[in-house]
Amino acid sequence: MHTVAEVMMILVCFNYLLKQTYRKVYSVVVSAAVCSLFVGMMWPYAIEQSKSRISDWLSDSALMLDIAVVLTLEVALHVAFCIVAAHIQTAEWVKPSVVRVYRTLRWFPGVLIFPVLFSMLVAAIFAMPGMAFSAVAWSLAAAVMVAVPAGAWILKRLLPEKEIRLEILFLSNVLIAVLGVIATVNGRTAVAGSSAVDWMSLCGVSVLVALGLVCGTFAYRIKQKKQLKDR
Repeated sequence: MHTVAEVMMILVCFNYLLKQTYRKVYSVVVSAAVCSLFVGMMWPYAIEQSKSRISDWLSDSALMLDIAVVLTLEVALHVAFCIVAAHIQTAEWVKPSVVRVYRTLRWFPGVLIFPVLFSMLVAAIFAMPGMAFSAVAWSLAAAVMVAVPAGAWILKRLLPEKEIRLEILFLSNVLIAVLGVIATVNGRTAVAGSSAVDWMSLCGVSVLVALGLVCGTFAYRIKQKKQLKDR
């Protein structure tokens, strides 16, 4: 379980840096400053943690389920960014609303980077017991301030093609989603299995799917007729 969590933390950091390659230099610096201030100001809370408490958190299924919700939302937003960006790069004409969605998603760096930075701060405090807690925190904050722009620049130099970076970002988020399922289950199932079939629920879902299909078909035909009239 600890190994899965560590791999997910590495992927979260990688995704964060990879996402910065699509942003302007000043926005990358602002994002790095926010992360740096977060690390420097969280040391009073970090010193209250212990290795046993962190292990208890990782083994708490209810907490893992709550984290899975945040993980799913973040992965969905990153995947949506990849899809919208690919659409903009390949489409001949793009609606202004799609461009606005792309710019909004591009500005979203992710929220999982903050728990990862907090865990790094706790690990650094445990690794340097002789130093002052504030000194360890602000030293790590300075390292984060330098590492974020430098890491984004290195990734951009190693992967100059936007399409390659976009594909890697998409695949990395899919891998995080898979690892999130493993971390959430943690040896148990979230829902107890049942061999009985709820026919009422099945019929209700089937009716909703059929209605959605019919409505979607009508909407598509109306849109086609409107486009033909405009031409």
